[in-house]
Amino acid sequence: MEQLKQRIRDEGVYLGGGIIKVDGFLNHQIDPQLIMAVGQAFQDAFAGSGATKILTAESSGIAPAMAAGLQMGLPVIYARKKTPLTMSDTIFKAEAPSRTKGGVVPLMVSPDYLFPEDRVLIIDDFLATGLTLVAMGKIIRQSGASLVGIGCVIEKVFEPGRSRVREFFSGPVVTLAKVDVVDSQILVT
Repeated sequence: MEQLKQRIRDEGVYLGGGIIKVDGFLNHQIDPQLIMAVGQAFQDAFAGSGATKILTAESSGIAPAMAAGLQMGLPVIYARKKTPLTMSDTIFKAEAPSRTKGGVVPLMVSPDYLFPEDRVLIIDDFLATGLTLVAMGKIIRQSGASLVGIGCVIEKVFEPGRSRVREFFSGPVVTLAKVDVVDSQILVT
């Protein structure tokens, strides 16, 4: 996705500590045209997956997951970080550390929306440590559903995420842009 890669080159800022700021088009302010192109890229990548639902994490994964869901005609579930009053006591739950939030955050999904017959595609904004993706994979396993693919907008190749995810899942893992950091400069491929 050359459009995405160019935006990272033009606007991405390395803040140190493994954090890459892309708030101007992906995490805080969202470029709708770019996000729809991201959704199309995931549709193209996972067209044969047989996915019946998309799962993401609150909140930065919602925009790319929603765009993919729209392109693929699939419902999108997001793992919540706080339990709303509307969620029953019985939930699928896993925990993942959050570098940007600081500390460990719970991820929760209601059993009202994830079933054993579901074939689930995880879509998220970053593949970095892989711990959030693994936590969502654990939620899918708790539900009895099948994980059929993982798609992330940006992969930080200087982090152990891909190898961590590979320990958990042997299916397709697709990233639309890969970034590395050398001397505090972001390199995009």
